[in-house]
Amino acid sequence: MEQAKVILLKFIVCLIAFSIGLDLFFDATLTDIISFSVTTTVATYILADRILLPRISQGNTLMAEFLLTYTIVWLFGSILLHGYLQIAWGSAISAVVITAGEVYIHKFLAKHLPSASNREGVPSHPGTTPKLRFVTEFAEDEDPTKRK
Repeated sequence: MEQAKVILLKFIVCLIAFSIGLDLFFDATLTDIISFSVTTTVATYILADRILLPRISQGNTLMAEFLLTYTIVWLFGSILLHGYLQIAWGSAISAVVITAGEVYIHKFLAKHLPSASNREGVPSHPGTTPKLRFVTEFAEDEDPTKRK
């Protein structure tokens, strides 16, 4: 149930951000705003909140969400929107507003879902290393020419 609240909260933040970034300053349709909101909500929830947030810090996750939002609006905006000025400024304004909203969403996640923001809460499966660590083995090789 808490995950549904997070997704709904992210969707509302995206609707507000795209309304400001794409419709307030430029001429975007309601369909454009809703399609950008759904795409950004799904992508940032899966990639940032479920994968990155438990493994890296909140600041790094916010930077990743900013870049992801900016890229989504830039790519899909070049298809759906008509002016380059609208794409450039709309993606920048929307990404800033969404990133500002994500600060509060991450606080909500940390408060209600402690395992989502806890770096030690990454499930450990046998044979895997948590937190994207790389394992290196050190050993000395025996020289076959030197006998004891």
